[in-house]
Amino acid sequence: MSKRTLAATPGSRRKQELAVFVVLSLVLAPVLAVASVGGYGLWIWIYQMFAGPPGPPPKAPRPPGITPN
Repeated sequence: MSKRTLAATPGSRRKQELAVFVVLSLVLAPVLAVASVGGYGLWIWIYQMFAGPPGPPPKAPRPPGITPN
């Protein structure tokens, strides 16, 4: 084989770069975005199984004899 066939020609390099760009932008980026949001949601869900759901803090008990207006 000659060295010319082993080296990438400018046209084939451009096609290769375009293919890599398409894979990264149309496949890998959305997959990583969905996986990160899903992983964060799973982490919150597991945390709430142990810590309880979010909500207002519990009210302090009133001393005896005081009634609300």
